[in-house]
Amino acid sequence: MELFLQQLLNGLTVGGVYSLVALGLTLVYGILHVPNFAHGAFYMAGAFVAYWLMTKLGLNYWLAMAGAAVAVAVISMLAQRLVFHPLRNAPELHDMIAAIGILLFLEAGAQAIWGADFHRMPTPYGQVVEVFGITAPLQRLLIIAAAFSLMVVLHLFLTRTVVGSTIIAMAQNRDGAALVGIDSTRVTLLVFAISGALAAVAAVLYAPINLVYPSMGSLVITKAFVIIILGGMGSFPGAIVGGLIIGMAESFGGFYFSTDYKDLIAFVLLVVILSFRPQGLFVAKGAH
Repeated sequence: MELFLQQLLNGLTVGGVYSLVALGLTLVYGILHVPNFAHGAFYMAGAFVAYWLMTKLGLNYWLAMAGAAVAVAVISMLAQRLVFHPLRNAPELHDMIAAIGILLFLEAGAQAIWGADFHRMPTPYGQVVEVFGITAPLQRLLIIAAAFSLMVVLHLFLTRTVVGSTIIAMAQNRDGAALVGIDSTRVTLLVFAISGALAAVAAVLYAPINLVYPSMGSLVITKAFVIIILGGMGSFPGAIVGGLIIGMAESFGGFYFSTDYKDLIAFVLLVVILSFRPQGLFVAKGAH
């Protein structure tokens, strides 16, 4: 039972991070209708900015996280304004190629500034605590609490505020939203800012139990794409549930089978579930 609870904790940790990244990706997909491959680079940039703020400027963990969220939100908005906005009337393939270009540019930039080495992000929560009879690193508990709290806040923002309602309206029907006077440019910038901030926070939460390096976003973004396809393209509940499913599958699969195949489990699950539900677990509301 103790081993089962340990894997459950690990699954919630990884699943929470995946869900945050997938939520940001889903938000952008709802507006652009193209997969934003640059999202993995935003995740990586968040980790490096926080690492720099902590090691060079001496900021504490939470201030570094806030700084990283703001910095990546700005980077994300610049990407939208300078790259995606000029391509808004171009074929979708152009957006995809541009996103890959941003990914390669940011990864090369991080390598030029910080080198290709692996870095360890310091954390004030390195101690181990006992919860329900199992020992758990405090950082893992922090990831779970922070990730799910952010999901609740994002849900309330999207469903209970006027600004959130405009985002939902644009994601469901961009032309209809424009007809009722919603400023699509401002909403799109806001969505990119939120998306970038979510990626940065996810990276800063996870980095202390992982490592910081230029290509750290590649595998995470690949799994995030699996999650949003699995959950249903453009579906917010699907991004959360899909992230938890992949996190749990990796945790229990790696424990009961082999950690060598941990990263393959997400893709096997994708094939199995889409065989039964080609549209994904959830269907996004509105027209895409």
